[in-house]
Amino acid sequence: MLSAPITQNSIADHQSLTIRSHGNLALQGRIRVPGDKSISHRALMLGALAEGETQIEGLLLGEDPRSTAACFQAMGAIISELNSQRVTVQGIGLGNLREPDDVLNAGNSGTTMRLMLGILASHAGRFFTVTGDQSLRSRPMSRVIQPLQQMGATIWSRQGGFAPLAVQGQPLKSFHYHSPIASAQVKSCILLAGLATEGKTTVTEPALSRDHSERMLRAFGAEVLVDPETCSATVVGPARLTGQSVVVPGDISSAAFWLVAGAIVPGSDLVIENVGVNPTRTGILDALAAMEANVTLENQRQVAGEPVADLRVRHSSLQACTIAGDLVPRLIDEIPILAVAAAFARGTTVIRDAAELRVKESDRIAVMAAQLTRMGAQVSERPDGLEITGGSLLKGAEVDSHTDHRIAMSLAIAALNAQGSTTIHRAEAASISYPDFVKTLESLLANG
Repeated sequence: MLSAPITQNSIADHQSLTIRSHGNLALQGRIRVPGDKSISHRALMLGALAEGETQIEGLLLGEDPRSTAACFQAMGAIISELNSQRVTVQGIGLGNLREPDDVLNAGNSGTTMRLMLGILASHAGRFFTVTGDQSLRSRPMSRVIQPLQQMGATIWSRQGGFAPLAVQGQPLKSFHYHSPIASAQVKSCILLAGLATEGKTTVTEPALSRDHSERMLRAFGAEVLVDPETCSATVVGPARLTGQSVVVPGDISSAAFWLVAGAIVPGSDLVIENVGVNPTRTGILDALAAMEANVTLENQRQVAGEPVADLRVRHSSLQACTIAGDLVPRLIDEIPILAVAAAFARGTTVIRDAAELRVKESDRIAVMAAQLTRMGAQVSERPDGLEITGGSLLKGAEVDSHTDHRIAMSLAIAALNAQGSTTIHRAEAASISYPDFVKTLESLLANG
């Protein structure tokens, strides 16, 4: 059972989450996860840049999209109260963001900061300053600053390319950027800068990253060219965006926690409804298939240009696998929870080519290795990933999220199958992307 009390107030007040497991937990029921975080950010941004009204259904109500909304409100977009039914954005047209009166604060959101930089850099004649919380100020921004500077942007940063940042908007020139990493944030930043730039702005990646920006830019009226064979995306500018109706599907990154929970906890049978299954995001499904998890897709359909399905997962005996190469960009955010799955799989799971994890909200490689080791898992840290030998009996322990939302939720799922009591410190981090995570966990355990 879950220890009490656990309430949203206690999470907001930075209290710990304790889970007591004695081998008799099972997860049963049908649930919906919060709206996709990547799509939520982009809907707010493009709605602000469009002419006319954009209506968004299913927006993620976590802290990161709220940071995006606050930044664009400060620059003149009119955004209604963020709620689960419908959010309305009155756009002000591409190139018409006003110079804000104060510093723009991206909070903990790397997506907000990196994508917004591409937009701000192209607003000629206006000056912007951007910061974030302590975690975000320690995350590298050079990966977007450098290509923007090649387009003619003027951006100042702390030494090493860290926020706070200052941006003096300039007329930019189009160019072809060959990105050294497969990153949707880098790609999207450059494409957004290209919206106001004459000609074709192209980003070529070493592997395909998620393509939500390309899909949504096209839906809002931009001319977007995609070449999957060369992993290239092009936007033709200057563009004109028109307000749209956007339906945000459930976030597969949030569904991943329940997919792994259902797979590892005996007696579990879960259906996660209305989950986005964009092929650039379904690496988690491929990895779980390789681990022989019992996951099926039901009611597959298209919603507002994005493929959607209901995902059913039942307990199964997992096998170790290798997660590497082109698969990694398609599941980079899901690697912490896949590490939990690996701890309960037969054999040794190898995760490599994932050095990007070291510059997320925390060093997710080091943190997951340390916290799972505390619980009794056999984990070896690699420069670019992890080696995890499953089969060890996990035991309750005191662990720490390091204020990383995906770490907090991954450790909670691991605790379901650990003998004894596990206390997760700084579990309030889950609210960044999944405000009702604890509430949903409690409801599933009550059904089991």
